[in-house]
Amino acid sequence: MATSGTTAFDLSIDDLVEEAFERCGMRMTGGYQLQSARRSLNLLFLDWANRGLNLWTIEQGTQALTAGVNSVALGNDTVNVLSAVIRTGTGTSQQDVTIDRISREEYLNLPNKNVQGRPSQIYVERSSTPTAYVYPAADGAYTLVYYRIRRIQDGGVYTNTTDVNFRFLPCLVSGLAYQLALKYAPDRIGLLKQVYEEDFTRAALEDRDTASVRITPAIGY
Repeated sequence: MATSGTTAFDLSIDDLVEEAFERCGMRMTGGYQLQSARRSLNLLFLDWANRGLNLWTIEQGTQALTAGVNSVALGNDTVNVLSAVIRTGTGTSQQDVTIDRISREEYLNLPNKNVQGRPSQIYVERSSTPTAYVYPAADGAYTLVYYRIRRIQDGGVYTNTTDVNFRFLPCLVSGLAYQLALKYAPDRIGLLKQVYEEDFTRAALEDRDTASVRITPAIGY
């Protein structure tokens, strides 16, 4: 028998909502229910940002540094910065130098934050307008290269698909069903919460880097 030959299955927002309501034992009958479900969906995305790394939301960013610059805005959709380097040169002369991340207190205690040199430390202020502060301040032209976690995009209009990797579609449906049960099907809250947590754990365990790791024990004499 022939197979489809395609691997592009996805769910639009309205299909996702319909599936979630069916798991609650209901049929979506009104426009307000659709609006309520979209609101719950966006809150679910925010909850995922607190549950750990979502690999599909990790992006590389770059910021140009010029002499005297010691801070750069990271964008309001930045959740956190995972790692960063200072890049000098281009082409075959390009060099990336690792910089250390320091805490807010460590940055605060630096006596002269405007002293200039090649930046070797970075403090990330995780506010509503995330900002990266480098120390020393740049003494010339450099490029700050970093990997950041960005926010999952909002659901938007109902014909959109979600900004979610296909591996997370099952737990997205079960998570939305659980959120809707809190409002519309209290008798199913326990069951749907259990299904959601199991689906999320399964997806999160798969959503990881698979690079080789070598552990060498420290042996003292």
